[in-house]
Amino acid sequence: MKSIFFALKGENFNGNEFAAQAIKSGALCSIVDESDFVDEENDIYYVEDTLNALQKLAQYHREQLKIPIIALTGSNGKTTTKELITRVLSKRYMVTATKGNLNNHIGVPLTLLSIKPTDEIAVVEMGANHLLEIEFLSNIAQPDFGYITNFGKAHLEGFGGVEGILKGKAELYNYLRDHSKTVIVNCDDEKQIELSEGIRKITFGRNPDADYSFQYSESINGRCPEIIYNSVHINSQLVGEYNLSNIAAAIAIGLTFEIPIEDIKDAIEEYKSDNNRSQIVYKEEQQFILDAYNANPTSMEAALLNFSKIPEEKVVILGDMFELGESSLKEHQEIVNLTQKLGFTKVFLIGEKFSSISNKSNFTLFPNRETAEKYFTENPLTEKHILIKGSRGMALEKLMDIFTL
Repeated sequence: MKSIFFALKGENFNGNEFAAQAIKSGALCSIVDESDFVDEENDIYYVEDTLNALQKLAQYHREQLKIPIIALTGSNGKTTTKELITRVLSKRYMVTATKGNLNNHIGVPLTLLSIKPTDEIAVVEMGANHLLEIEFLSNIAQPDFGYITNFGKAHLEGFGGVEGILKGKAELYNYLRDHSKTVIVNCDDEKQIELSEGIRKITFGRNPDADYSFQYSESINGRCPEIIYNSVHINSQLVGEYNLSNIAAAIAIGLTFEIPIEDIKDAIEEYKSDNNRSQIVYKEEQQFILDAYNANPTSMEAALLNFSKIPEEKVVILGDMFELGESSLKEHQEIVNLTQKLGFTKVFLIGEKFSSISNKSNFTLFPNRETAEKYFTENPLTEKHILIKGSRGMALEKLMDIFTL
């Protein structure tokens, strides 16, 4: 299959410089936005803005599609929920979904352009760190169904605070409302109910009046609770009660698209988390919960609350949270206070932000990951359960190279 090369630019690269090489490598054509690189005889063409051209092409492609598109966003759990929904829908349909977390102004167009004529459903993840971004992505993807996982404290700096987050994420609701589309609503989340007012809904949750009413068991030893629907018991391999709504949403969407509950059960129970997202890693008798792909105050709190339910000896390793703006020190201090409130006795904190807390004597602090690596090499952990959580920029998954030696 032939590809089109779009010469995008960033702080450290200029795609225009690779336009000719792309043709030599087999591209159908190259699109550039610097006239010096134009060579129409060799299929290198000029536009004013290559990124805008990519987005417009994706929007045009989407408008030719006759399949339902499901869009999802939220502060936490987007990628896990997307993966679960995709696994469920794939039991019956040909599905294209966002690869990894390519969910921004470049990733969403690329996802749309990857939808093939044989596909029957698409699942598009949308990320945002400022207002109007979800609105922009919605207008490109033009979803028929939408789901917001939650409204948490993520990207506080870009959104300008919690109210900005609510407004920004709800831009997906605005699109669905304005275009008479359908929203998937977790009726256990009051914010989802409130902000989705006036939109055609499919509801799920504990409420017996929900379109899909589920029963949830108690969380045992930090595992995700069992979900029961029409006497069918569904047990995932995911860790954490915070994954409960992610799984429930995937079940609800599967039922909406008439997938048999037994097939849904199989899809959920077959799924294993990877890519450092609530990933369980074993080393002999030790269990590591590796949640180092991202972190914000909401997801950090959820992870700690869940980890506290494990009765055996345990260790907490936390890395700095990014993009919190003026509230950064306050949010880091509150997380530290929570570790004490929950009774964790062995807590390691990594990063400049955590190193600025007030009650330093109760914790082992490291200014960076490299310092922590040296310490853990010389002082191996022996506890049975270890939680590792931090923002992507901290790259705490690299600690596993030491822990699993």
